Amino acid sequence: MDFQTILYQTRDQIAFITFNRPESLNAMNRQMTRELVDVCQQVEEDSGIRVAIFTGAGEKAFSAGMDLKERAETSFSPIERRQQKLTNKIYTQARAVAAITKPTIAAIRGYCVGGGLEFALACDLRVAAEDAKLGLTEVRRGIIPGAGGTQRLSRAVGVTKAMEMCLTGDTVSGLEAKSLGLVNNAVPSADVLKTAEDLAGRILKGAPMSVAFIKESIKKGVELPLEEGLRLEADLSALIGITEDAKEGPRAFAEKRAPVWKGK
Repeated sequence: MDFQTILYQTRDQIAFITFNRPESLNAMNRQMTRELVDVCQQVEEDSGIRVAIFTGAGEKAFSAGMDLKERAETSFSPIERRQQKLTNKIYTQARAVAAITKPTIAAIRGYCVGGGLEFALACDLRVAAEDAKLGLTEVRRGIIPGAGGTQRLSRAVGVTKAMEMCLTGDTVSGLEAKSLGLVNNAVPSADVLKTAEDLAGRILKGAPMSVAFIKESIKKGVELPLEEGLRLEADLSALIGITEDAKEGPRAFAEKRAPVWKGK
């Protein structure tokens, strides 16, 4: 698949997707939105990919969010826009990455604001440069976060801090984001991508179906009452127990060797 606004490559079961509009701080225009939705579907359907890493071209930004210049020139029906965001179909890049059943990692350098942070929040894990700038700044543009920002940020850092960040439009550094639980790691900028790759490599040591079931159990479980979450976990645990990999893991341990996963 040919892309104009993103770069796409795969290596060692990892997909690397790079927002490639550095001249505009990797702002997301309509073309990039379409391409991100398409590439997320490609990642999901490619059985050779087990983890996806998203990052931004250049040193200045992961993504500055919506392309405001394009938006200023665009007119649209707010009713149609709202229906698109509420539909079960995947129209936005944040919904698309959140729908991937494989682990996703955002590797963040520079600005990660507005829709850029909303996209990162829709990923499962986040690695940020210590001096990165993360925030939902829409209030300063007369709009609000509209791709899951108010909901996912409050779940990540708590209602009080999310309220402060959204109402003021202030950003936090990568170091502060780590202390808030907004990102998993805060490292020097030059080490961001390597840290994300190392994290992906650690995930790849696990059995593919175990990784998928764990992600499903956590993502769905946090939205459920505890008893229903425990039921979901029990159901998935019972299902994983009949797989070939569930037999290979204990066998490899007993034989003192690395397991050979089949993904079934």
